[in-house]
Amino acid sequence: MKLEQQIEALAELGLPLGEDVSIEDLLHSAERETYEKEPFEFLLLMFGMEAERAPYGRRICPYAWNLDMECIGKTGDYAHIVQQLCQVAKMPGRLTDIKDYVDFDAGKAWLEYTVKGQPRHWDVELVSDWADPMVLADVMDDIECDGKRFHAKDNGQSSIWFYLDEPTAFRLNQLSNDSLTTNG
Repeated sequence: MKLEQQIEALAELGLPLGEDVSIEDLLHSAERETYEKEPFEFLLLMFGMEAERAPYGRRICPYAWNLDMECIGKTGDYAHIVQQLCQVAKMPGRLTDIKDYVDFDAGKAWLEYTVKGQPRHWDVELVSDWADPMVLADVMDDIECDGKRFHAKDNGQSSIWFYLDEPTAFRLNQLSNDSLTTNG
C-alpha cells in the first residue's frame, strides 16, 4: 500500500498528519520502502514522533504520542506525561492543577491533579528513571470517557499511544495486523 493511501486511511480514522507536517517530513526519516513494505507498521510508530528536520518540535500526528517509559529524571516529568496524554485525548483541560514531585535522593515522588472537581494524589514508585506503569494506568483511567480508551502500539521500551473508540481501534487493528493493545 502506498504511503499516501496509508496516510489517508489514518486521517479517515481521526489520525491526521499535523497541519505543518508533510510526506517529505516522513521521507526525511525513512525511505518510502520502509513505510510501504509492511503497511501501517512503521507509519504508526512515526505518528508518535516529532519531525526530524527543521522546524523541529512538530508532531507527526497531534493525536499520537511516543511515551518512552525511561523518562523520569526530575520534578515536572510526570506533569509533562499527563499533559501529553490529555493532548492525545483531545482534552487538554480534562485534568487540572497538575503537580508532581520527584526526589531520587529522598526516594520520594508523587503526582497530583484534579479530575471532575476531585483531587487525586498518587505516590509514585521510583525505579531508576522508569515511569511507574501503575500510576500511568490510573492517569489514563481518569482521562478516559465517552466510550474512548487509550490504545498503544509497542515500540520496545516505549509505546505509541492513541485515544480511540472501540470501532476505530478495531479498524486500526485490522489495518495494522492487530498491533494495538488497550490500557489496563
